[in-house]
Amino acid sequence: QVQLVESGGGSVQAGGSLRLSCAASGYTYSGYSGNRMGWFRQAPGKEREGVGCIDTDGSTIYADSVKGRFTISRDNAKNTLYLQMNSLKPEDTAMYYCAADLSRWRLCLVNSGYRYWGQGTQVTVSS
Repeated sequence: QVQLVESGGGSVQAGGSLRLSCAASGYTYSGYSGNRMGWFRQAPGKEREGVGCIDTDGSTIYADSVKGRFTISRDNAKNTLYLQMNSLKPEDTAMYYCAADLSRWRLCLVNSGYRYWGQGTQVTVSS
């Protein structure tokens, strides 16, 4: 059974940075490296939205709201996904989730495109 555990959330002032991690377990050999992964977020009172995703070759897609500020990367040796967030804004405040097993690349920013989800880590940005 695949499990995803996010960490690295916290409180930061606007303009600051945070790096989120998502540790994956339960994959068989080479299973993680062959898996497309994504990050999502959900602010209070809003629907969960896609932040971005990363393909097996390192290609990435980002939502317009985070382009140029957020970077997704992966360390296949550690079965870990990362989200580097720079120039944070109060509107970035949300619970952040990692997701795994993207079925189709075109569904990168779509909730239903993923099979596995983590429990989330809270990010709060104050002005």
